[in-house]
Amino acid sequence: MSRINEEEVRKALGKKAAYGDDIDMEKYDEGEKDVEQIESLEDTPDDLQKKMINVGVDTDDSEKDGTILFINNAMSHCSNKAQDGLIIMSTQKAMETYSWVKDYYWNAMDPAKDKYTAKTYEEKSDGYFIYVKPGHHLKFPVQTCMMLGQDKSVQNLHNIIVVDDDASCDMITGCTTVHSANDALHVGVSEMYIGENSSLSFTMIHSWNNETAVRPRTNVVMKKNARYVNNYVVLDPVGTIQSFPNAYLNGEGASCSFNTMCIAHENSNIDTGGCAILNAPNTGAEILSRNISYGGRMIARGRLIGNAPGAKAHLECKSIILKDGGMTQAIPELEASCADVEMTHEAAVGKIAQEQIEYLMSRGLTEDEAVSMIVRGFLVGGIKGLPANLQKEIDAAIEKASEGD
Repeated sequence: MSRINEEEVRKALGKKAAYGDDIDMEKYDEGEKDVEQIESLEDTPDDLQKKMINVGVDTDDSEKDGTILFINNAMSHCSNKAQDGLIIMSTQKAMETYSWVKDYYWNAMDPAKDKYTAKTYEEKSDGYFIYVKPGHHLKFPVQTCMMLGQDKSVQNLHNIIVVDDDASCDMITGCTTVHSANDALHVGVSEMYIGENSSLSFTMIHSWNNETAVRPRTNVVMKKNARYVNNYVVLDPVGTIQSFPNAYLNGEGASCSFNTMCIAHENSNIDTGGCAILNAPNTGAEILSRNISYGGRMIARGRLIGNAPGAKAHLECKSIILKDGGMTQAIPELEASCADVEMTHEAAVGKIAQEQIEYLMSRGLTEDEAVSMIVRGFLVGGIKGLPANLQKEIDAAIEKASEGD
């Protein structure tokens, strides 16, 4: 921990983020740390179960290798069905239990990045710790649910995921807000480490309320031949989101894919994207986004940095506007410091073609049904390579969102 400049972190408590609306964190109280312990997911209250299911977290965990539920700022449930190859617990408990966890704690993320990381560091915020042992390939996904249940509060979480060498893991994380916690702030700092010849598929499905502020902070460190897939899905109304995860491809042959699927409803302000830093030879990256404005503000950012020979990467941002008053903006960036790199980008903003709607109506669909089908097809194009055991959650979310307001 001596590597961290404590004075710089304290200064960062007032440091605005590089992108997105500035949030006054002083208006929020710290979220509760004393929450009800839920032994079995089947015992979760009905209203919370509905929220969990809505973000792809299954209360029937028979086909999940692990499950974690955080309510406000404390863990409410933790179960592990793959103990031979998996360690799963809270971050603070992991720090107390295993001395080696300190090697990962605030190592991939600078706590002085901005006010959100600094606050999380200063409060020694808890979160989840997931470690997949070398040579172990999880049969079923690990699922986590981060739930905001307290109005006028901030949920500060610090998560660490380590997939060691020659291992693999699929994760689905559902983040949501109960109805009584509309005006609240979610901050999730996530540090991820992927070992040699290992893979991590990380799918986030978010469903917030229309005044909720969301500030995820994610950095991923990748070794030789590591593979990372990041899927980010936001289809329900939200107040403001700003997310820009970074993947550091430090090992030869590493590859990553960022897939974003967002709908900006009226009064929503969403600023998302991703950055891939290709630091080793023959690395590859792809950043794809599909975004729709139903009257809200939608910014899609993508940045590719090629620092080694043989690096190949592609960036694609596509958006459509379905309601006047909405706004979409694509901001692609390509940066290279090496001659032998190949990076491309494509960006497009438009509307649904009237002839497409008329064609589908001529086949017997109503206008609303035709628009819904086109929207569904557009969104599906935003996520590729999704594990089959996660596809049903995405399909259900798309089906719901394609119906519009």
